[in-house]
Amino acid sequence: MKAFTTCQGVAAVMMQDNIDTDQIIRIERIAQLRRGEFAPWVFEGRRYLTDGSENREFILNTEAFRHAAILIAGDNFGCGSSREMAVWALEEFGIRCIIAPSFGDIFFSNCLQNGLLPIVLERGDVQRLAAAASSGAVFSIDLRSCAVGTDQTGVMHFDLLDVQRHALLLGQDEIAQTLNLTPQIDEFQERDRLARPWAYMTAGFLHDD
Repeated sequence: MKAFTTCQGVAAVMMQDNIDTDQIIRIERIAQLRRGEFAPWVFEGRRYLTDGSENREFILNTEAFRHAAILIAGDNFGCGSSREMAVWALEEFGIRCIIAPSFGDIFFSNCLQNGLLPIVLERGDVQRLAAAASSGAVFSIDLRSCAVGTDQTGVMHFDLLDVQRHALLLGQDEIAQTLNLTPQIDEFQERDRLARPWAYMTAGFLHDD
């Protein structure tokens, strides 16, 4: 996955609560498309009118925020069905960071597995950032120091588990983190093979690498 260290730019504001994964990417698109093809359909129900044309009132269709890499949202963002494709769609669209008072638990975890930074702040702080974003403020986010801010708001610090922060900084999902431990895993298996040979038997024969 793509590493995350810093991000700078404008932020699009979608402060509605309970924006679920079906609003982010519809189930029909998940059934039809492959990874890498979701960007045109993120927030489909809001981005497009019934005739297929762009809804010019939707924040991500406005010229100022069409290429925003930061999204500011309300409570419980990413709730609903546990579909990783919602994170894929946002990442493919260009979103690198989402700031909200809370997230759907599985969505939050899926963000961390796909290089998208979810920042949790108190609702009052999120509203302050949203007000600054609406005026076109430039945001600076630094994962190394767990800081986000603008000239208008000053710097705010957020919490993220060290293991999660480290993985994002390196661009490593759980599979990559596990592969980093290959020497230790191999060493354990060699010891365990001697201690419990019966555990490595297949169809009555000792398994031999």
